This record gives sequence, C-alpha cells and structure tokens, in this order.
Amino acid sequence: MKSITLAAGRGSRLGGLTASTPKTLMQLAGKPLLQWQLEALKAAGVTHSNIVTGYCAEALQPFADAHIYNPEWHNTNIFGSLLCATAILASDTHIVSYGDIVYRADSVAKLMAADAPIAITYDELWLELWQQRFADPLSDAECFIQQDGWLQKIGSRATAIKDIQGQYMGLLKITPQGWQQICECINTLPSGQGKQLDMTTLLSLLLSLGVRIAAVPVQGGWVEVDTPSDIRLYESQLAVGEWSHDWR
Repeated sequence: MKSITLAAGRGSRLGGLTASTPKTLMQLAGKPLLQWQLEALKAAGVTHSNIVTGYCAEALQPFADAHIYNPEWHNTNIFGSLLCATAILASDTHIVSYGDIVYRADSVAKLMAADAPIAITYDELWLELWQQRFADPLSDAECFIQQDGWLQKIGSRATAIKDIQGQYMGLLKITPQGWQQICECINTLPSGQGKQLDMTTLLSLLLSLGVRIAAVPVQGGWVEVDTPSDIRLYESQLAVGEWSHDWR
C-alpha cells in the first residue's frame, strides 16, 4: 500500500504561523502534523509515501519517500493537487490524506480493508469534536448520509443534526479502477474546472453519476487543524485525560 498526502496549501486561517512554513508542518503535541500522519500510515502497513507540495515546498523535503510539486497550488483547490499525482494513481492503490489532519493507524487499516475502488472514512462521534471547536456545530458541519456502508449524500450544508450521520475525515482510498472512474467524471466538466473542486464536491458529483463510494466508520481518534484555537484545544484535551479523539 502507498500513500499520498495533499500538502500544497498554506493554511491562511493559521495566520502568521504559516508565514514561512506549510500548514502540514504545524506542531501538535510536539510533532508536525505530517510526522503524525506518516507514522500512522507506516504503522498501518503503508510502504511508500508521497507528498504533493506547493507552498514552501522546500520545507517538506526531509519528509516522505517522494514529492510531487503542484505549480498551481496558489490558484487550485485540493483536487487540483490530487490531479498532479495522476500517473501514480493510475497504476497503484493509494491512501490519500489531507495535510491538515491527524489520525490513528487503526483508521488507516480499516480503510485499507475496504473492498471498493473508492472508499472514505467518516467519524460517527463527530459531534463531540465539533461542539468543542465551534459555538454552533452546524456552522461548519456538512451533510453526511450513508446506507449499508455506502455513501448516499455528502457536502451540502446541514441544517439539522439528523442530517449528519458522521463527518468525512479527509482520508480516502483510491484504486486504479477508482481513479479511472474519477477521471471519467472530471471529463464531463468544462476544461479546467476539475482543478477548482474541493473533495466533498467531487464525491458528491461522483454519487450523482452513479459511482459507488464505500463509507467506513470510525469512532473518534482523529482531529483536523484549521486555526490556532484548534491546536490549543487538542493539546488542552490531552492534558486532562481520556478523550475520544486522541489520535496517538
């Protein structure tokens, strides 16, 4: 199994913390986010790691086995970075990870075991985390509905908790067959539009075209970092004892 971490962006919501370093190198409990990721991936059985770089790419040189540069990182969305890895996605199965999340090896192992060309993990205990991060959890949460292990709906703004069975974590598995399905989907769009897609919009588009996406549940054990307050929250939670979203 191989992996791709999408780490081309700056992370502007972190302000001065990313003035000279990419978001994925933010320190969390003594380690960069990327280091937490690579250790979890290796523990789960990933044998070769790739990083899609962009902003401050040189800072990422000591990490991972191979680097793929996105020269358009400043004006493309996250799927634009994934498109830079087309050659390797077409030939091997990969675990694909956002660069601003941290997770445990057991979540990766569950995803690796999913028998589907495209699979994602989602957190059933999302509400606990969102209630601590946001005054109004619905202000940032997206609709997520699955049935019998298959994704049914994702990405639109949720107006009620009942519309959210979990939250997509930014962790997915794509086989070469799955990548072919994704490319066929992108070919239905106007030229260049695919580079501007975020991942949940892509997943929603795939569903609309009849592509099946496996939804793998996990129960906590991960976090995402968007703002300095996220880092303060996670480190304070670790300091007080047991926490369902402890990613270590």
